[in-house]
Amino acid sequence: MATRRRFGKKFVRLLVPIVLVLAVALLVALVAVVYGITRPPRRSYLVTPETFSTLSGTGKALKVTEETWSNRDRTTARGWLLRGVEGAPAVIFLHRYGGDRSLLLNLGMKVNEATGCTILWPDLRAHGLNPTVQWTSFGTREGDDTLAAIDFLRGLKGADKQSQLIADRLGVYGVELGAYAALRAASADSSIQVLALDSVPSDQDELVDAAVDGDVRVRNNALNFLARQATKFYFLRQYDNKRSCELARSLGPRRVMLLAGQDGRLLRESTKALAPCFSDPTLVETRTDSPLSGLTLPSATGQEGETYDRPVIDFFVKNLR
Repeated sequence: MATRRRFGKKFVRLLVPIVLVLAVALLVALVAVVYGITRPPRRSYLVTPETFSTLSGTGKALKVTEETWSNRDRTTARGWLLRGVEGAPAVIFLHRYGGDRSLLLNLGMKVNEATGCTILWPDLRAHGLNPTVQWTSFGTREGDDTLAAIDFLRGLKGADKQSQLIADRLGVYGVELGAYAALRAASADSSIQVLALDSVPSDQDELVDAAVDGDVRVRNNALNFLARQATKFYFLRQYDNKRSCELARSLGPRRVMLLAGQDGRLLRESTKALAPCFSDPTLVETRTDSPLSGLTLPSATGQEGETYDRPVIDFFVKNLR
C-alpha cells in the first residue's frame, strides 16, 4: 500500500509540470488568436476614387473627398465622402470584416447617381491601410462609430454654408460586420429609416467564430468556444453580445432589405432567420437565394455585379429619393 502511495505521489509530481506547460501553451495560443482576430488583415485598396475615375471614364469620382471625424470614444474615424443634392438624404456604406471602404465604392457611386444622395464610405476601425484605431470590437464600438458618422454628416453644410446638406432621413448599407453595426446604430437612432443588410450574423459570437476560422484555417468548435471566452475577457464590458433579432425587434417600422447568397454559408441562414424579427414584416424585402452576396461582390464579373447591384439601387431609389 505504501509503495502505491509513493508511486501515486511521483506520478502526480510528474503530471503537474506537464499540465502547467500545456495550460501555458494554450493560454499563449489563445492570446495569439485573440490578438490576430482583433487586428484584421490589411491590404491595399482595391480601387480609389482616382483609379475609379480612370477606369469608369467619368470624372464624378474625383468629387469624392477624404474626410476625418471623431468617434464617440474620441478616436479618429476616416472615410470617403461624395456630396449629393442639397436636402437629399445620405447613405452610409459599411464593409465586412477584413474588408475596407474600397469594396463598396462602385455600389455607392451607383446609388448616388440614381438617388442624388450624399454617400459616406467609412473604414471600420482597424480596417483599411494604416488604420487610426488598431483593433476591432466585432460590432460594439462599430455601432457607436456609425452614430458618430451620422453626427459628421449632420454637420455638413450646403453651398450657402448655413443650411444643412442632408435631410433628416438616412439609409445604411452593410455587409456582415457592417450589417451588424448598422443594426446596432439603427436601434439607437430613429433617423436611420432604410437599411439594406447583407449576410447578417446572428450575434457577435458568430463574427468571432468566422474570424477564428479564417485566422487558423480550420473550424473547431472547442477552439471557437475558448476563443470567444478569451475575446470577451479581452474586451471586458466592451463586448456587448446583443443578438441581431433582439436589435431588429427594437427598431419599429423601418424599410429593410435582407440580402444573402449561396456563398454566405451560415450567414445566409442567420439572415433568413432575421426576417420575422422585425415589427412589421410587410416592410421587409428578402433576397436570400442569390448566387452572390456582398461578401464576394468585389470579385464578381460585370454582369454578376450588375445583377446584385440593381435591386439594392432600386431599393434606395424607392425608399429614399
